[in-house]
Amino acid sequence: MKKLILLLLFSVSVFSQKTVIAFDSQVLGESREITIGLPPSFEKNPNKKYPILVLLDGDYLFEPFYGALNYGAYWDDLPETIIVGISQNKNNERYDDCNHDEADGVPSGKGAKFFEFIGAELLPYIEKKYPVAPFRIIAGHDTTAGFLNFFLYKDNPIFNAFISLSPELAPDMENRIPEQLSKLKQPVFYYQSNGDGDVKKLQTSIKKLDTNIKQVTNPLLNYKFDNFKGASHYSLVLYSIPNALYQFFDTYKPISSTEYSEKIVILQSGYVDYLTNKYEVLSKNLGLKIPIRVNDFKAIEAAILKNKAYSELDKLAEIANKNYPKSMLADYELGLMYEKTGDMKKAAKRYQTASQLEEIGDLTKNIMMEKYDNMISQTPKK
Repeated sequence: MKKLILLLLFSVSVFSQKTVIAFDSQVLGESREITIGLPPSFEKNPNKKYPILVLLDGDYLFEPFYGALNYGAYWDDLPETIIVGISQNKNNERYDDCNHDEADGVPSGKGAKFFEFIGAELLPYIEKKYPVAPFRIIAGHDTTAGFLNFFLYKDNPIFNAFISLSPELAPDMENRIPEQLSKLKQPVFYYQSNGDGDVKKLQTSIKKLDTNIKQVTNPLLNYKFDNFKGASHYSLVLYSIPNALYQFFDTYKPISSTEYSEKIVILQSGYVDYLTNKYEVLSKNLGLKIPIRVNDFKAIEAAILKNKAYSELDKLAEIANKNYPKSMLADYELGLMYEKTGDMKKAAKRYQTASQLEEIGDLTKNIMMEKYDNMISQTPKK
């Protein structure tokens, strides 16, 4: 039975909690240092589930990923994520960890054990101890970036997304990875990068891999490659991290002004369908189920009003009631529908009901009462 020794007590900051543990691995026959970063909402939302990011070379990749994810989560552009960093550089463990057979190009010796350690010990421990969403990411740099690709050799990869930063590829990997990606039966996100100042011997195989992946036509693959001008083997890491994260979590982002103007307001109809589909895709692709953001409701409301599709406010009220049943949002939307269609009496009733419910976003009881008074003043006298 695995024994976990707590080396450092929880350190709570404004952004999140970071803990270092010693993980005694039966597979490796040794203790490994693991850094776990928990999201800021972890203690407050026990039922919330989070994606997992496993970082190889966690010694130096943890902090840049940690900062990028916390910054993105602060603005709700990226989901809060549980980060698991594996220390591999204090005694040059990374080279033995990533050992592979030069003849057949698969993990061997310590590398085979490290591969098993991640899938059979570390991930099950994290997923048993913490509330996780079914979306797993793995990231690495040069040697470890090459190693993480071995998880793609399986017909059903245990990771959903791969961040390969200037990978040092195993023999024939530039051909085997595209072959595996072409046979995907589940969605996979794949990001790789290098720089024009990168190590020359790495660039040839990286660019060949990029060329081969771009020939893959499998719709289940979401692929991006960056070749940064002026970036070195080390600086490309800082260029790459936000690009990779925003690639994977593109569907998570709130409705932006660009999305509103280029995709939503130009629709002839189906504004509410657009909203519900956006969150269904988020759930399907990332395994994340979150309430529809209030600002996204307001964006759809604005498009409905601009295009005078007032009947859609009824449907918007339905999903408002499902997402925020104790709030005034649903009755407000119905009140707005009746107001715009000229039924001031029904509008007044809905605004009055809304004024008795919980405030939400920029909607307040005072605003609802003002709208109620306004509707009453416009209601014909008998």
